[in-house]
Amino acid sequence: MHVVIAGGHGKIAMSLERLLSQRGDTVTGFVRNPAHSSDLERVGADAVVVDLEEASADDVATHLRGADAVVFAAGAGPGSGAARKETVDRNAAILLADAAEQAGVRRYVMISSMGADADAPDDVGDPVFVTYLRAKGAADDNIRSRDTLDATIVRPGLLTDDPGTGLVTIATETGRASIPREDVAAVLLAVLDTPETAGQTFEVISGDTAIAQAVNAPTRT
Repeated sequence: MHVVIAGGHGKIAMSLERLLSQRGDTVTGFVRNPAHSSDLERVGADAVVVDLEEASADDVATHLRGADAVVFAAGAGPGSGAARKETVDRNAAILLADAAEQAGVRRYVMISSMGADADAPDDVGDPVFVTYLRAKGAADDNIRSRDTLDATIVRPGLLTDDPGTGLVTIATETGRASIPREDVAAVLLAVLDTPETAGQTFEVISGDTAIAQAVNAPTRT
C-alpha cells in the first residue's frame, strides 16, 4: 500500500509513518519545512515539501498519483490564531480532497476533532477554539459529501504523549476522555486496512477493546 500523509511531521503522522514503513508499505509525508525531511526519513517515510496553504490542487495532485490512500493529519497547531484554523484545518483538508479526486485516489482518512461542528455555538470555548471546531466540522462535511471519495473521519479525544496501550473505545459519541497519540496512529492504520470503515465518522478514546476489534465493530451511524 502507498499512503500519502499531509502534515507528515506531526506526532500522530510520524507514528503512522513508522507503522506503515515497518510492515513494508510505502509512505510519503508532506512537510512545509525542508529541515523536517530527515526526521521522516528516519521513520522510513519519503518527504515531499508541500505548503498546503500556498499550493494548488493541481500541484498537490502530482504528488498523489499512484497512491492508494491519503491521510489528512495537518493542523494549524494550538498556538495559531483563528485565520490559520480556517486556512489549514478547513481549507487544506478540502484542498487535499480536491487533489485526491484529480489524482484518482478514492481512500481518504481524516484526523478530525471531538466536537467538530460547522455550526458550533459561540459558548463552547474561546473564539479561536470555536473557529477551530467550525473549521474542522466544515471540512468533515465537505469530505463526507463527495461520492468520489471513500472517506473515514476519525475524531480523537484529548491527545497525550503517553505510550500506546492498544486498547480503545470507538463509538459515534464516546464521551470526553484522553487517548495516546500512538493509539490514534494505530487506529488510523487499522482504518486503512478496513475498507468497510468508508463512510463512517467516529470518536475514539482509550478503552478496553483491542484496536482491530474496535475498528471492525458493526458500522456506526
